[in-house]
Amino acid sequence: MSDKSTFRMLSAYNQEAAPTLFLSGLFKSPPENFHNSEDVEIDVTRSEEDTAIVITDLSTGYRMNSADIYTNKRFKPPIFKESIAINAFDLIKRGAGNLPTDDPNFQAEATLRAFRGIRKVEAKIRRSMELQAAQVLTLGVVNLTDPAGVVLYTLNYAPKGTHLPSAAIDWDDPGNTKLLDLTALSEVIRDDGQADPDTLIMSSENFELLMADTTVIPRLWVDRQNLGQIDRMTTPGVGGNYRGVLEIGTYAFKVWTYGGRYHDPVTSNVLRYITKTKVIMLSSSGRLDATFGAIPSFAPVDSRVLPFLPSRMSSAAGGMDMFTNAWITEDNQQLFVGVGARPLMIPTAIDTFGCLDTGIV
Repeated sequence: MSDKSTFRMLSAYNQEAAPTLFLSGLFKSPPENFHNSEDVEIDVTRSEEDTAIVITDLSTGYRMNSADIYTNKRFKPPIFKESIAINAFDLIKRGAGNLPTDDPNFQAEATLRAFRGIRKVEAKIRRSMELQAAQVLTLGVVNLTDPAGVVLYTLNYAPKGTHLPSAAIDWDDPGNTKLLDLTALSEVIRDDGQADPDTLIMSSENFELLMADTTVIPRLWVDRQNLGQIDRMTTPGVGGNYRGVLEIGTYAFKVWTYGGRYHDPVTSNVLRYITKTKVIMLSSSGRLDATFGAIPSFAPVDSRVLPFLPSRMSSAAGGMDMFTNAWITEDNQQLFVGVGARPLMIPTAIDTFGCLDTGIV
């Protein structure tokens, strides 16, 4: 019932957090990484930094070398399938941002809700990909759970223990040796991965401790030794914050901080992909693969639901392959829209990165 009061309807506000894709963006997805198979296989060849052995006489035969040794690795991608339901009887109610006097447009409102729901579940899948990438780079093991905490998917890439060290002394304790900790890890990565590490990704807490360290400060400002240049923080649009360059030992590192977050389904807490104790070190030349498996379907979706459904969301450049689906119940009262994906983050060059636990509280 209308009364004599008046009101102004302002535009609706939709709080929607875009997923940060900084870590998953390090994993590349060339066209051959999109597949229809159940599993993914990679043949890996490795060679040591051997030197040729001298012979003492030209008449001596050649020293033999083996060129056909490789290892085969097979992985099964995790499966994500998320859907939303739109009830026909809800469409008669006022939608967000509409006036109470507006006559409902069922088709337009259903389309709006369907596309909004697809964006929501797409963001959920992308956050799961980012979590996968974070677990790979900090633990070398992927564990994906349900809301009860039951592990539904696990994959252990078996990294070397020397690539996951702890600080000799916690970084927030007196007498710590931050630069020595980082130097030791850099040499392990160089020896095992045969690539120069050149990137550091850490929490803001570890960055602040590093910048306040009396052995680091002279490299940046006091003595002008040109062993580092910390700049004003920039965010190049992928979620990571670029902080500058720091030379440690034999290597020059681009330094990043990252505070990307996700809602933990088990505890309902907001957690960070990189916990405050972790420092990821990697070589940007190291190969990290993002692969995407198809979600099979018998037939195209019903033509009646096509207006509510975007086409398959696939992009090698964007690192994503999602398959959309939609269906209507027999009584024509409910519309379901679904999105499925099988993304897998693979540390192909697993020896070209490591993660230091600084032990801070």
